[in-house]
Amino acid sequence: MTAKVLGVAGSMREGSYSTRGIHLCLHVAAERGAETRLLDLRLAGLPMYQPDEAADDHVRVVAEAVQWADVFLLGTPDYHGSMSGAIKNFLDYHWAEFAGKLFGYVCASHEKGLTVMDHLRTAVRQCYGWSLPYGVSIHGEQDFDATGAIVNPRLAQRLNMLTRDLLVYGELLRVQFDRDLNDRERETFAARYGQRG
Repeated sequence: MTAKVLGVAGSMREGSYSTRGIHLCLHVAAERGAETRLLDLRLAGLPMYQPDEAADDHVRVVAEAVQWADVFLLGTPDYHGSMSGAIKNFLDYHWAEFAGKLFGYVCASHEKGLTVMDHLRTAVRQCYGWSLPYGVSIHGEQDFDATGAIVNPRLAQRLNMLTRDLLVYGELLRVQFDRDLNDRERETFAARYGQRG
């Protein structure tokens, strides 16, 4: 299996630190043989989620990318100890599409982004997705120079580790979840989840 990684950039600020982190992870993932895509919510035109509205072209493009992905990497700034409104709006559109898939998190924060990543894990768990037990926090100008290059070697190491773990564990989870989904003989979460559909 070649992992398909969707990076979702959830900052509305051009040149944001969380988006830079997502770009770097996707570059590392591609070097490791993964297929990668970037969904930049600043440019995606995704409207505010309204469950009674018909899907427009922007919604359909995003939905196709979500269906395509095996693994997700969400990037967000720390806004009042939680995720950006853009990331929350993205999550609101989906549910079953996240089940059995692994998520990793990159957060631009001056306070480590711990509550932000807890909120992301809670939202993903409600959709039966899996999360890595850690994420990567970026501290803006302490980690990048004016050109956007990383100046903190520890950040580079953490992003590399995050990407490696997303690919390795994401593949294991995806393959086993799909196997269990089709196994009606055993009492597994995935088999029970599949019977709901």
